[in-house]
Amino acid sequence: MGISQQEALEMFRSDDLVGIGMAAHQVRKKKNDPRIVTYQIDRNINYTNFCTEYCSFCAFYRPLGSKEGYLLSFETIFQKIEEMLELGGTGILMQGGLNPDLRIEYYEDLLRSIKQRYPRVHLHCFSAPEILCIAEVSGLTVRDTIARLKDAGLQSIPGGGAEILDDEVRTRISRLKCTSDEWEEMHRTAHALGLRTTATMMFGCGEEFRHRVNHFERLRRIQEETGGFTAFIPWMFAPENTPLGKKVPEATAVDYLKTLAISRLYLDNIDHIQSSWLTPGIKVCQVGLQFGADDVGSILIEENVVYAAGVRNRTNEAELRRIIHDAGYVPAQRDTLYRSYALK
Repeated sequence: MGISQQEALEMFRSDDLVGIGMAAHQVRKKKNDPRIVTYQIDRNINYTNFCTEYCSFCAFYRPLGSKEGYLLSFETIFQKIEEMLELGGTGILMQGGLNPDLRIEYYEDLLRSIKQRYPRVHLHCFSAPEILCIAEVSGLTVRDTIARLKDAGLQSIPGGGAEILDDEVRTRISRLKCTSDEWEEMHRTAHALGLRTTATMMFGCGEEFRHRVNHFERLRRIQEETGGFTAFIPWMFAPENTPLGKKVPEATAVDYLKTLAISRLYLDNIDHIQSSWLTPGIKVCQVGLQFGADDVGSILIEENVVYAAGVRNRTNEAELRRIIHDAGYVPAQRDTLYRSYALK
């Protein structure tokens, strides 16, 4: 059984970073092969940046009608998949803005066309807010929307759009976006339909520790009842070029590592915890392997959302393998569902 809400709050307020990290590392060693750290080769494809939500933490979106807005053609998406396959990739993570001009038929055509050309590419696509938007503009239930996307080729769903799953925070930073309950409903429905999803958290956006703990508690409760989350992926808010960034202090590496470790201790029923390099940087990501993480995520190949917020961190397979090896582990390539370890 994981730690209690009160214990998590006390850890957030504690100065014993190393002690918390050591405790998390012990849990990690029991839950996963202690010799191996995994990574993935996939590609982020942001198919559109048109969005109606105007989240204060986002520098990526463009309002409908903007000259800087775009919708990628299917041919451009195919090109991006070809480049990913040349690098030994196995899947795509496709997400975009909430574009009310795109109904369910667009997404079905897109998924089917990709699957027809690239039957082995894993389609990990569309965050909860996107799926809720597709359902709304198409006049469908969330269940029918997910079922139709699954029939068209969708294989799993990313945890984006979670930010902090506490409506006190959501009302302040993304008041037009789905509520915590709506995010939860989408993931529960996906799990019930046999799709695995990831769980995420973007912190450092002015929330309090109790909000982070509420987020953990919600995820643990969902996982207890569905078992549908493959992994938990926390990352820090990237403040540059965003309205919110002018109002909140930037999260630190210490805060990142502490949050990572507490997530491993709290989310005892989620198998994998990912250490991120994208916003904290590659060295902090490596240290995270001693703070409860068993995975370093993807090389990404392309990333546009936090890039728009001023983050310039980049990596490749060789560097991820090096930091894993230098931290004392055997690097293993995995697929989106944390299967198919390939020891090279």
